Amino acid sequence: MPSAVPLRTDFSAGELRQLAKRSKDNNQSRRLLSLAAVLDGMNRTDAARIGGMDRQTLRDWVHRFNEAGPDGLLDNWASGPASRLSPDQQAELAAIVEAGPDWELDGVVRWRRVDLKRVIAERFGVDYHERHVGTLLKKLGFSHVSARPRHPGQDVEIMEAFKKNFSRALSVHLAEVPEGTPIEIWFQDEARIGQKNGVVRQWARRGSRPRQPADQRYENAYLFGAICPARGTGAALALPQADTEAMQLHLNEISRHVAKGAQAVLLMDRAGWHTTTNLDMPNNITPIFLPSRSPELNPVENIWQYMRANWLSNRVFESYDAIVDTACEAWQKLVAQPNTITSIGMRDWAHVGQSQ
Repeated sequence: MPSAVPLRTDFSAGELRQLAKRSKDNNQSRRLLSLAAVLDGMNRTDAARIGGMDRQTLRDWVHRFNEAGPDGLLDNWASGPASRLSPDQQAELAAIVEAGPDWELDGVVRWRRVDLKRVIAERFGVDYHERHVGTLLKKLGFSHVSARPRHPGQDVEIMEAFKKNFSRALSVHLAEVPEGTPIEIWFQDEARIGQKNGVVRQWARRGSRPRQPADQRYENAYLFGAICPARGTGAALALPQADTEAMQLHLNEISRHVAKGAQAVLLMDRAGWHTTTNLDMPNNITPIFLPSRSPELNPVENIWQYMRANWLSNRVFESYDAIVDTACEAWQKLVAQPNTITSIGMRDWAHVGQSQ
């Protein structure tokens, strides 16, 4: 058996244990503890077991420690061969991925690894295996995710201008409200809930395909919902249809939930039953209409997602009454969680200047 490699002595066993305690690298910590045991006089076979290694591996780490000190006990994995794409080419590839494919030019509506393999070969003259294209994309900061739907007529600049100028618009809309009146920001929307229900993701064993009931009937109701994120409260009605009469009932319900003496600013989309002059707007509600085709500005859309994911999807409703009962029960569960309403509904651009 070869003789033991002498261990440098400019660190004491106690110092090595303190370093192991402070280290955020588990592998470095266990190696430091093994070397501390050696300095305490323990035989090297037993000292190696403390660090979960054999004597020969401990000998290798002693060499590393003697050369570089505690830093020598960190894992130093080889970085592998250099990428065949230069940094500039990688940046160009990232821009191509972010821009997405051109249907006329590329013949696809989304990038697949096989498509990008072809693009890399044609543009940069580098032929990667399809699997390595995925590895390269991850190194460039990309992951395979689901896209969010967007209306094709949506104008992002209008949406950004609405948010930027909301404080000014709020002052204009509230010009007739007495100074000092508390202001509440409310958001309103409707959701169809019915027998033709959706299914949501769930945990299941890898490789399995879990099944959930999916009704094909068409009975449905509409849940009119509004939230005040700052107060963590809301007001809702389950109604048979979405029209002016139903909207009037919901406005009256919201009005009853506004704090006494406060003025509610109600943000909602431009559905016909929202904008009609046939509505009798309660005195304590000031409506502001969101830009067209911009559901992202309305957090009630996110409330619907939360409710469907937790209480409404993966279910079969036997009748209209069952739909209404379930919708009401789900809303009651929501308003029993004011922190959830606040967390989902607060928008920095909207919740400014809430008191005159």
